[in-house]
Amino acid sequence: MAGVNKVILIGNLGADPEMKYFESGSCTARFNLATSESYTKNGERITQTEWHRIELWDNLAKIAEQYLKKGDTAYIEGKIRTEEWQDKDGNNRTTMRIRGTNLTLLGNRRNEAADQPSVPIAAKQMVNSNINIPANTVPEPLPPIMAESDEDDLPF
Repeated sequence: MAGVNKVILIGNLGADPEMKYFESGSCTARFNLATSESYTKNGERITQTEWHRIELWDNLAKIAEQYLKKGDTAYIEGKIRTEEWQDKDGNNRTTMRIRGTNLTLLGNRRNEAADQPSVPIAAKQMVNSNINIPANTVPEPLPPIMAESDEDDLPF
């Protein structure tokens, strides 16, 4: 019977993606993603945060480099990859990474007022939310956002 190796995470980036380019032309983006869950124990609210090491390759890496920043919220689908290695003292170590196969940008936590001119909330949500990007695509620039106006071109 075949097994299933699939991970789905929604979390916030702990830092900007770290890019690495190879002579072969491929590239990788690595970053940590924090997922949190909260529960109540003995009347006290407890939040538990887990950190996941994410690795994206080629087109997804380029998209991450272009669109993801520290604090952004992202939906990641991928597979668990285990890497075994020896540290400088000769001890065997194991690292687990999530190799992302799908990325959906869900928004950011940065102060957009400092980064962008005043635009309608709906336009901000359109640009910063739900950009679903499969692994085999190349990013296209986002369309420019038009400023708020009381006039519209609707005939009714």
